[in-house]
Amino acid sequence: MKTVAVILAGGIGSRMGEKKPKQFLTVKGKPIIVYTLENFENSNRIDEILIVCVKGWFKHLNKLVEKYNLKKVKHIVEGGNTGHDSTRNAIFYLEDKLNDDDVVIIHDAARPLLPSLIINDMLDKTEEFGNASASLPCYETMLYTDDGIKGNKELDRKKVMRVQTPQAYKYNLLKDSYHKAEKENRHDFVYADLTVSYYGYDIYFSKGFSNNIKITTKEDIALFKSLLKFSEEELCSK
Repeated sequence: MKTVAVILAGGIGSRMGEKKPKQFLTVKGKPIIVYTLENFENSNRIDEILIVCVKGWFKHLNKLVEKYNLKKVKHIVEGGNTGHDSTRNAIFYLEDKLNDDDVVIIHDAARPLLPSLIINDMLDKTEEFGNASASLPCYETMLYTDDGIKGNKELDRKKVMRVQTPQAYKYNLLKDSYHKAEKENRHDFVYADLTVSYYGYDIYFSKGFSNNIKITTKEDIALFKSLLKFSEEELCSK
């Protein structure tokens, strides 16, 4: 069985307000995407890495792969118009390279904090159930809203889970779901878990952690810098 990590780096990160895509910004001497890639490069459970790259940045990305000796990076494909399309591009690219029982991990390039125990627990659950998404219980009060302005209906937080990336799937499950979405001309699913669940599959939960930040704004970079000083165990306990 082969395990391939698909790293989504197809966006421009417009909310960051920088000239370069946020995944290529440097934090403490290293680009954000390199932190992310090294989490998978250093895992003995990952065989290959595929990067979905924003158009025009292939050359720069290849230089980073060479500079940081990221030997597991075997494939780079172009991103799509939406996050769904970027994931689809990776899944369809892998059709002649993977067997149905191989595993594909989907992860955001802008989530650079990823302890190995998160990867391992996710892959353990995937071996057992066919898929797994890093998840957390919801502790806050939840209100349903139609317009984002007001709400008056409480949701039972015991029946709600916060789902993050990374997410892992047996390849046949992803392939089936994304081909159905393509046939129906659906390009609006935010993440693979929503695509897969829409087409009738249950999503199984693996261990997530609250410090699994997605870098979107400059404030997130400041938080990322502060979290870098913690060990993997400390990150998962906070």
